[in-house]
Amino acid sequence: MILTIPNLLTFMRMALIPVFASLLFYGKSHWALAVFVVAGVSDGIDGFIARRFKQQSELGTVIDPIADKLLMTTAFVVLSLPGVMEPVRFLPIPFWVTAAVIGRDVLIVTVAVAIVTMTGFRGFRPSWLGKLSTFVQVVAVTLVLVAAVSNVTFYLPTVYFIVVLLAVASGIHYIFQVARLMKEDEDAKKAEAE
Repeated sequence: MILTIPNLLTFMRMALIPVFASLLFYGKSHWALAVFVVAGVSDGIDGFIARRFKQQSELGTVIDPIADKLLMTTAFVVLSLPGVMEPVRFLPIPFWVTAAVIGRDVLIVTVAVAIVTMTGFRGFRPSWLGKLSTFVQVVAVTLVLVAAVSNVTFYLPTVYFIVVLLAVASGIHYIFQVARLMKEDEDAKKAEAE
């Protein structure tokens, strides 16, 4: 099934990404904040609807995390660019924060592609720490946009630290989780063969 409500919400979230980036680029921080909140809320709603009304689909399991990654990568990259926002204390987002966020995603994708290519294993599952990291990133971008709109920025260094800490921890945790899942898969295949 392709045209489910969760999938339509995910497509809408993807369509909002260039709108969000354009609003930021042209200095419309208030509207960018509103669009980002709508995108973030739609992510929670599509997951709830998919589980509650049994509308999970193979397409949804692929495009939902892609939409999340595209939104977060776009947000961190644009919010790191000099000149996009009024230069106030702790803004724009320091490049090292954006590098940590993107680096984690690159690590996860690289590990997954290498494992699929070498072993054919496809039993990847998001870890709780990865989900927490993504949730914190959404909250962080929201807080950065609130800071840009309100000029209240004292809390941003703490936000940046937590984002980077969770990005690094979840990236390392993901590698260990994949190793465990692969071992469980291998053990299950051996048990079946016996």
